[in-house]
Amino acid sequence: MQDLKISLITVTYNAAATIKRCIESVLAQNYNNLEYIIIDGGSTDNTLQIIAEYSQFINYFVSERDYGIYDAMNKGIKQATGDIVGTLNADDVFADNNVLSCLSAAFEKQSAAIVYGNLYYINFDGNIIRKWISANYKDGLFNWGWMPPHPTFYCKRELFERFGLYNLQYGTAGDYELMLRFMHLNKIDSFYLDKVIVNMTIGGVSNKSYLNRLKAWQFDLKAMRKNGVLFPAITIVFKPLRKIRQYI
Repeated sequence: MQDLKISLITVTYNAAATIKRCIESVLAQNYNNLEYIIIDGGSTDNTLQIIAEYSQFINYFVSERDYGIYDAMNKGIKQATGDIVGTLNADDVFADNNVLSCLSAAFEKQSAAIVYGNLYYINFDGNIIRKWISANYKDGLFNWGWMPPHPTFYCKRELFERFGLYNLQYGTAGDYELMLRFMHLNKIDSFYLDKVIVNMTIGGVSNKSYLNRLKAWQFDLKAMRKNGVLFPAITIVFKPLRKIRQYI
Protein backbone atom coordinates (compact mmCIF):
# COMPACT_ATOMS: atom_id res chain seq x y z
CA MET A 1 0.00 0.00 0.00
CA GLN A 2 1.07 3.58 -0.68
CA ASP A 3 -1.66 5.47 1.15
CA LEU A 4 0.59 7.56 3.35
CA LYS A 5 1.83 10.79 1.86
CA ILE A 6 5.49 11.44 2.62
CA SER A 7 6.87 14.97 2.68
CA LEU A 8 10.60 14.87 2.00
CA ILE A 9 12.72 17.96 2.68
CA THR A 10 16.15 18.68 1.19
CA VAL A 11 18.06 21.69 2.47
CA THR A 12 20.70 23.14 0.15
CA TYR A 13 23.38 25.80 0.19
CA ASN A 14 26.11 25.88 -2.46
CA ALA A 15 25.62 22.16 -3.06
CA ALA A 16 26.33 22.11 -6.81
CA ALA A 17 28.77 19.19 -6.43
CA THR A 18 26.18 16.84 -4.89
CA ILE A 19 22.60 18.07 -5.35
CA LYS A 20 22.11 16.35 -8.72
CA ARG A 21 22.77 12.86 -7.37
CA CYS A 22 20.66 13.66 -4.29
CA ILE A 23 17.64 14.66 -6.37
CA GLU A 24 18.05 11.73 -8.72
CA SER A 25 18.09 9.29 -5.80
CA VAL A 26 14.72 10.78 -4.77
CA LEU A 27 13.28 10.48 -8.28
CA ALA A 28 14.45 6.85 -8.46
CA GLN A 29 12.26 5.86 -5.51
CA ASN A 30 9.45 3.46 -6.38
CA TYR A 31 7.02 5.39 -4.19
CA ASN A 32 4.55 7.76 -5.82
CA ASN A 33 2.78 9.45 -2.91
CA LEU A 34 5.66 11.85 -2.32
CA GLU A 35 5.81 15.58 -1.77
CA TYR A 36 9.32 16.86 -2.46
CA ILE A 37 10.38 20.15 -0.88
CA ILE A 38 13.72 21.90 -1.42
CA ILE A 39 14.74 24.83 0.76
CA ASP A 40 17.83 26.72 -0.43
CA GLY A 41 19.74 29.21 1.69
CA GLY A 42 20.60 31.58 -1.13
CA SER A 43 23.22 29.60 -3.03
CA THR A 44 25.76 31.51 -5.11
CA ASP A 45 27.15 28.57 -7.10
CA ASN A 46 25.28 26.50 -9.71
CA THR A 47 22.93 24.85 -7.21
CA LEU A 48 19.87 26.80 -8.35
CA GLN A 49 20.47 26.05 -12.02
CA ILE A 50 20.72 22.32 -11.29
CA ILE A 51 17.57 22.35 -9.17
CA ALA A 52 15.73 24.18 -11.96
CA GLU A 53 16.36 21.20 -14.26
CA TYR A 54 14.10 19.13 -11.98
CA SER A 55 11.47 21.77 -11.23
CA GLN A 56 8.59 19.63 -12.56
CA PHE A 57 9.31 17.04 -9.83
CA ILE A 58 9.59 19.53 -6.96
CA ASN A 59 6.40 20.48 -5.15
CA TYR A 60 7.81 23.47 -3.28
CA PHE A 61 11.04 25.41 -3.69
CA VAL A 62 12.38 28.63 -2.23
CA SER A 63 15.82 30.23 -2.22
CA GLU A 64 16.45 32.86 0.45
CA ARG A 65 18.78 33.55 3.33
CA ASP A 66 18.13 31.61 6.50
CA TYR A 67 19.60 31.03 9.95
CA GLY A 68 21.11 27.64 9.22
CA ILE A 69 20.07 24.10 8.37
CA TYR A 70 17.46 23.71 11.13
CA ASP A 71 15.80 27.01 10.28
CA ALA A 72 15.61 25.78 6.68
CA MET A 73 14.17 22.43 7.82
CA ASN A 74 11.54 24.29 9.81
CA LYS A 75 10.57 26.24 6.69
CA GLY A 76 10.14 22.94 4.88
CA ILE A 77 8.07 21.42 7.68
CA LYS A 78 5.74 24.43 7.65
CA GLN A 79 5.12 23.82 3.94
CA ALA A 80 4.69 20.05 4.30
CA THR A 81 1.25 18.54 3.83
CA GLY A 82 2.19 14.86 4.10
CA ASP A 83 1.29 12.37 6.80
CA ILE A 84 4.99 11.64 7.32
CA VAL A 85 7.94 14.05 7.26
CA GLY A 86 11.60 13.22 6.68
CA THR A 87 14.76 14.83 5.32
CA LEU A 88 17.48 14.01 2.83
CA ASN A 89 20.56 16.20 3.03
CA ALA A 90 21.93 17.67 -0.20
CA ASP A 91 25.17 15.67 0.21
CA ASP A 92 23.39 12.36 0.72
CA VAL A 93 21.50 9.73 -1.27
CA PHE A 94 18.99 7.01 -0.50
CA ALA A 95 20.59 3.59 -0.07
CA ASP A 96 18.31 1.99 -2.68
CA ASN A 97 15.11 2.61 -4.63
CA ASN A 98 12.84 0.94 -2.04
CA VAL A 99 13.58 3.16 0.96
CA LEU A 100 10.38 5.22 0.96
CA SER A 101 8.22 2.17 0.24
CA CYS A 102 9.75 0.36 3.21
CA LEU A 103 9.34 3.38 5.47
CA SER A 104 5.69 3.77 4.47
CA ALA A 105 5.04 0.07 5.05
CA ALA A 106 6.61 0.32 8.51
CA PHE A 107 4.32 3.20 9.44
CA GLU A 108 1.32 1.30 8.05
CA LYS A 109 2.05 -1.90 9.94
CA GLN A 110 3.32 -0.48 13.22
CA SER A 111 1.60 1.73 15.77
CA ALA A 112 4.67 3.96 16.03
CA ALA A 113 4.70 7.66 15.18
CA ILE A 114 8.47 7.56 14.50
CA VAL A 115 10.47 5.23 12.25
CA TYR A 116 14.26 5.23 11.90
CA GLY A 117 16.87 2.90 10.43
CA ASN A 118 20.55 2.45 9.60
CA LEU A 119 23.03 4.73 7.90
CA TYR A 120 26.29 4.26 6.00
CA TYR A 121 28.95 6.94 5.81
CA ILE A 122 30.54 7.08 2.37
CA ASN A 123 33.23 9.14 0.67
CA PHE A 124 32.56 11.07 -2.53
CA ASP A 125 33.52 8.01 -4.59
CA GLY A 126 30.79 6.00 -2.88
CA ASN A 127 33.07 3.81 -0.76
CA ILE A 128 31.71 2.88 2.67
CA ILE A 129 33.78 4.37 5.50
CA ARG A 130 31.55 3.75 8.53
CA LYS A 131 28.38 1.82 9.28
CA TRP A 132 25.86 3.17 11.79
CA ILE A 133 23.71 0.18 12.63
CA SER A 134 21.04 1.31 15.05
CA ALA A 135 18.87 -0.78 17.38
CA ASN A 136 15.43 -1.06 18.92
CA TYR A 137 14.81 1.82 21.27
CA LYS A 138 14.13 1.18 24.93
CA ASP A 139 13.14 3.89 27.36
CA GLY A 140 16.24 5.34 28.99
CA LEU A 141 18.74 4.56 26.22
CA PHE A 142 19.36 8.27 25.65
CA ASN A 143 20.81 8.35 29.19
CA TRP A 144 23.64 6.18 27.89
CA GLY A 145 24.58 8.22 24.86
CA TRP A 146 22.32 6.40 22.39
CA MET A 147 20.59 8.20 19.55
CA PRO A 148 19.17 7.15 16.17
CA PRO A 149 20.84 8.50 13.00
CA HIS A 150 18.93 11.67 12.24
CA PRO A 151 19.09 11.34 8.41
CA THR A 152 17.02 8.16 8.80
CA PHE A 153 14.51 9.77 11.19
CA TYR A 154 10.92 10.00 9.86
CA CYS A 155 7.90 10.97 11.93
CA LYS A 156 4.25 11.84 11.67
CA ARG A 157 3.80 15.51 10.83
CA GLU A 158 1.46 15.98 13.77
CA LEU A 159 4.40 15.57 16.17
CA PHE A 160 5.82 18.92 15.07
CA GLU A 161 2.43 20.50 15.75
CA ARG A 162 2.26 18.93 19.22
CA PHE A 163 5.86 19.24 20.40
CA GLY A 164 7.41 21.95 18.27
CA LEU A 165 9.93 22.30 15.44
CA TYR A 166 13.73 22.25 15.51
CA ASN A 167 14.98 24.65 18.18
CA LEU A 168 17.67 26.96 16.80
CA GLN A 169 19.09 27.58 20.29
CA TYR A 170 20.87 24.21 20.17
CA GLY A 171 23.15 24.92 17.21
CA THR A 172 24.58 21.75 15.66
CA ALA A 173 22.65 19.66 18.20
CA GLY A 174 19.29 20.81 16.84
CA ASP A 175 18.50 17.35 15.47
CA TYR A 176 19.68 15.61 18.66
CA GLU A 177 17.55 17.91 20.81
CA LEU A 178 14.44 17.26 18.72
CA MET A 179 14.87 13.48 18.92
CA LEU A 180 15.45 13.75 22.67
CA ARG A 181 12.30 15.85 22.99
CA PHE A 182 10.15 13.46 20.97
CA MET A 183 11.50 10.08 22.10
CA HIS A 184 13.05 10.56 25.55
CA LEU A 185 11.07 13.40 27.12
CA ASN A 186 7.64 12.80 25.56
CA LYS A 187 8.08 9.05 25.05
CA ILE A 188 6.60 8.89 21.56
CA ASP A 189 6.42 5.32 20.26
CA SER A 190 9.09 4.48 17.69
CA PHE A 191 9.95 1.59 15.39
CA TYR A 192 13.41 0.50 14.27
CA LEU A 193 13.49 -0.47 10.59
CA ASP A 194 16.56 -2.70 10.27
CA LYS A 195 17.52 -1.40 6.85
CA VAL A 196 20.10 1.02 5.47
CA ILE A 197 18.11 4.15 4.68
CA VAL A 198 20.75 6.70 3.67
CA ASN A 199 24.30 6.81 2.37
CA MET A 200 25.71 9.93 4.00
CA THR A 201 28.74 11.70 2.58
CA ILE A 202 31.41 12.10 5.26
CA GLY A 203 31.95 15.53 6.75
CA GLY A 204 29.79 17.90 8.78
CA VAL A 205 30.07 21.28 10.46
CA SER A 206 30.38 19.94 14.01
CA ASN A 207 33.46 17.85 13.14
CA LYS A 208 35.50 20.34 11.09
CA SER A 209 37.70 21.49 13.99
CA TYR A 210 38.37 20.90 17.66
CA LEU A 211 36.65 24.22 18.41
CA ASN A 212 33.55 23.14 16.53
CA ARG A 213 33.61 19.79 18.32
CA LEU A 214 33.80 21.60 21.68
CA LYS A 215 30.85 23.80 20.74
CA ALA A 216 28.94 20.69 19.66
CA TRP A 217 29.50 19.09 23.07
CA GLN A 218 28.23 22.25 24.75
CA PHE A 219 25.09 22.15 22.63
CA ASP A 220 24.67 18.43 23.40
CA LEU A 221 24.87 19.11 27.14
CA LYS A 222 22.34 21.91 26.84
CA ALA A 223 19.95 19.59 24.97
CA MET A 224 20.40 16.84 27.55
CA ARG A 225 19.67 19.13 30.48
CA LYS A 226 16.62 20.58 28.76
CA ASN A 227 15.10 17.17 28.03
CA GLY A 228 15.66 15.29 31.26
CA VAL A 229 18.74 13.14 30.58
CA LEU A 230 19.72 11.82 34.02
CA PHE A 231 23.48 12.37 34.07
CA PRO A 232 24.51 14.67 31.19
CA ALA A 233 28.18 14.81 32.22
CA ILE A 234 28.38 11.01 31.94
CA THR A 235 26.20 10.77 28.85
CA ILE A 236 28.44 13.22 26.97
CA VAL A 237 31.28 10.71 27.39
CA PHE A 238 29.27 7.67 26.28
CA LYS A 239 27.87 9.42 23.21
CA PRO A 240 31.14 9.52 21.16
CA LEU A 241 32.28 6.14 22.51
CA ARG A 242 29.26 4.54 20.83
CA LYS A 243 30.71 5.55 17.47
CA ILE A 244 33.70 3.23 17.84
CA ARG A 245 31.71 0.18 16.71
CA GLN A 246 30.80 2.02 13.49
CA TYR A 247 34.39 1.57 12.29
CA ILE A 248 34.51 -2.17 13.01
